[in-house]
Amino acid sequence: MGSLESLMEMLSIDEEEKWIKHYSSSQKILLVGEGDFSFAACLGQNFGSAVNMVATSLDSKVSLVAKYSRAAENLKKLKDFGCTILHEVDAHTMSCHPLLHWQLFDRIVFNFPHAGFHFREHDSLQIELHRNLVKGFLRNARYMLAENGEAHVTHKTAHPFDRWEIEKLAEDVGLYLIEKSPFFSWDYLGYSNKRGDGIRADDSFPVGACSTFKFGRIYLRRARALALDTLVMFSGFGG
Repeated sequence: MGSLESLMEMLSIDEEEKWIKHYSSSQKILLVGEGDFSFAACLGQNFGSAVNMVATSLDSKVSLVAKYSRAAENLKKLKDFGCTILHEVDAHTMSCHPLLHWQLFDRIVFNFPHAGFHFREHDSLQIELHRNLVKGFLRNARYMLAENGEAHVTHKTAHPFDRWEIEKLAEDVGLYLIEKSPFFSWDYLGYSNKRGDGIRADDSFPVGACSTFKFGRIYLRRARALALDTLVMFSGFGG
């Protein structure tokens, strides 16, 4: 009997929900625009599994492995953890992808979106390219969120990156800001951000001041507000 109880305890420990910052092993997570897939590998390593995760890149697999020195290693880890890996997924059209359009996610994550180095970062044309990328991502993510799901964008908040006006972009597509949480790379052991473009694509960059912006659907906010108002109103009745 004792051995059976011990076995049951071990099984229950294995099934325990595991967290790393905003993400848990019980959530269905879509990762968009992965560089060398180190963020996805970090989550999988912490959860001990990645069966609830879909990790995607804009790059093809061939391009990815050629561009990033640790991409092949991270992809193998994720495959061993049971992660679904998709390449050549565009954030602007991901809701129409044949393997994604029927799925809903608890968390949809895009870390440090970047439209490529076409102009200087403070140039209005470069900023507009970035804004179009983020807006396209958020517009697609809105239709892929499960009930109470969230779309996350981790982004620098210092000038000129604050000119992207991410919160306004979200409002334009029917999302609202739930929380703006400071981001620290040391919270994600093994994660290495990447420039992702040009001859220095595999280089990391200093993140400086940055935050994870968490967005939800506007109609859910209205529904919650209505429910709260109703609760307050009825709490005034009775003795």
